[in-house]
Amino acid sequence: MSSSLKASPELEVDLELIRRLDKNGPRYTSYPTADRFVKTFSPDTYRNWVAKRDAARPLSLYVHIPFCNTLCFYCGCNKIITKDRSRSEKYIQYMIKEMEMQVALMPGERRLEQLHLGGGTPTFLSDDEMRTLMSAIAKNFTLVKDGEYSIEIDPRKVSDETIKLLADVGFNRISIGVQDFDVAVQEAVNRIQSEEETLRVINAARANGFKSISIDLIYGLPKQTLAGFKATLDKVIAANPDRLSIYNYAHLPTIFMAQRRINEADLPDAQTKLDILKLSVNTLTDAGYVYIGMDHFAKPDDELAVAQRQRRLHRNFQGYSTHADCDLIAIGISSIGKVGPTYSQNFREEEEYYAALDRNELPLMRGMELDADDLVRREIIQALMCHFELSKETFNAEFQIDFDSYFAIELGELKDLENEGLVRLEPEWLYVTPKGRMLIRNVCMVFDKYLRTRQEHARYSKTI
Repeated sequence: MSSSLKASPELEVDLELIRRLDKNGPRYTSYPTADRFVKTFSPDTYRNWVAKRDAARPLSLYVHIPFCNTLCFYCGCNKIITKDRSRSEKYIQYMIKEMEMQVALMPGERRLEQLHLGGGTPTFLSDDEMRTLMSAIAKNFTLVKDGEYSIEIDPRKVSDETIKLLADVGFNRISIGVQDFDVAVQEAVNRIQSEEETLRVINAARANGFKSISIDLIYGLPKQTLAGFKATLDKVIAANPDRLSIYNYAHLPTIFMAQRRINEADLPDAQTKLDILKLSVNTLTDAGYVYIGMDHFAKPDDELAVAQRQRRLHRNFQGYSTHADCDLIAIGISSIGKVGPTYSQNFREEEEYYAALDRNELPLMRGMELDADDLVRREIIQALMCHFELSKETFNAEFQIDFDSYFAIELGELKDLENEGLVRLEPEWLYVTPKGRMLIRNVCMVFDKYLRTRQEHARYSKTI
């Protein structure tokens, strides 16, 4: 069998190329990436930038709920494993205080076009706590009729009544973690979740009018096989979600303690992972899903696919989005916001987060003010991640640069990628080829000025 698979006119999977060029690199949910943030970025710096923002500019709100009942061994999220329900009750009250402090800095309507509850497990909250939180959000922001209001769901922890409640309080999109339906894999990562539990949540979401249902899978988990993942893909496609994300498991036990419980001998070898990747892309495109970028697929009529065709697609800390012009306000421990040319991140630990709020201070741990060079590179990486092409003239006009001279070093490196078949360079345009789209992180890394030594790459996961 050939190592190259023609998945669609827009995407080509060349396993030999991926094998040779796979390396550590960022996922570019932001540029510069969060590991570049500095502690000298203070609450006062943040306040100054919020005061400068255009009050008419719409907002996106991210709320981090860190609590989980059980530990999934693969997880690299900032989470708190507990069965003590009183902890979330206290946490909600502190988040509302933080929200009110944020809102006090913002005059005007505070039009909220996008909301995402992530975790952890957002549905760890009781129904009453969810009502309290959403009531506070509705009090402090103006929710719009056509907004994107999403929440991450653990199907093992919710009832049909909870799904109805989520719809009633304003959510219209859900993301469901599945990872793999193979029982051996589930046991190896301590996440037992039946197909029936998952389908029940999907059916309840549809019955309650949710506009979009997304399913998350992970390849590279312990005990995974090609046949087992094919069975999972078939079940997921039969469930007919609007979107699918297929993430590469990054085994980084020195960084994520939970991963130390995974037996490395059970992890699939590199060739099996590549075979699973090829199988996944082929299966999903054959089923009619469109490759959006990175790990994301969507139905052709899904908002993400439509936004990509209309060149409105954007990428932020929650992945791909249709709302490009929002300032992002972030609430809760470890959450990351973006206001104007800044990023800011909250404290990662409960105690520090609570202590700051008890002092009536914003619980900011670190952040970054972007300079002119950061801004042009951020726009380039956005264009490549979302549209797989960029116009040099657009950047010349917007940023008052001469693209070819400003990025002379980068264009030299891109020449090497052109020789590999990943990109096509033209006098006025840069195109990512169908073969290069699966390796888009490699292309973006060329423009990352912070990645100029081999040592800098080591802190990231593999690009495929």
